Amino acid sequence: MKLFNIFKRSGESLAVSMASIKLGDRLLVLGCGDPVRIAQLAVKTGLTGRACAIDASEALVTRAADIATREGALIESFTAPWDALPLEPESFDVAVIDDVLAHLDAGPRMSCVLDVHRVLRPGGRCLVIDPGARAGIGGLVRGAAPNPDSGYVSRGGAVAALESGGFRAARVLAEREGLLFAEGIKGNV
Repeated sequence: MKLFNIFKRSGESLAVSMASIKLGDRLLVLGCGDPVRIAQLAVKTGLTGRACAIDASEALVTRAADIATREGALIESFTAPWDALPLEPESFDVAVIDDVLAHLDAGPRMSCVLDVHRVLRPGGRCLVIDPGARAGIGGLVRGAAPNPDSGYVSRGGAVAALESGGFRAARVLAEREGLLFAEGIKGNV
């Protein structure tokens, strides 16, 4: 049984819903730690869209590409540093940065956000998915989300990173299921 079919029966995941990918969109996903999510997002673009996945880890990229292909998603995959995306400027409608920014130091994080800004078309959206604190018993057992750069959250987290990278209307969309969703728009100018 395909992984995607398992998730399809239980409904669309929150992360996929929050990304709001449409048929024909040009999608970029940074971070290949959740290959099923990448496959679910890539399927949304359809045959008329484009889906690319990038990670600094070759093993994660290979795994994500294999699962996406097995699930029927057309996907281009690249292994590249977070701040040197091998992509043309203004070539994507939507970028999803999945569990990457919280693990980067301030300099590489800023470079990553600036490069994502470069590859988005004017009016394009960037969705950042970060680990968030879990509420209730789950939060007590698991504790706060790991964050190697403890200053990331205290300095505004994803919203501050997006604003510093030139994105407009940056805001937290939701914090659910142990994830924080933030979004910013690339201006038309």
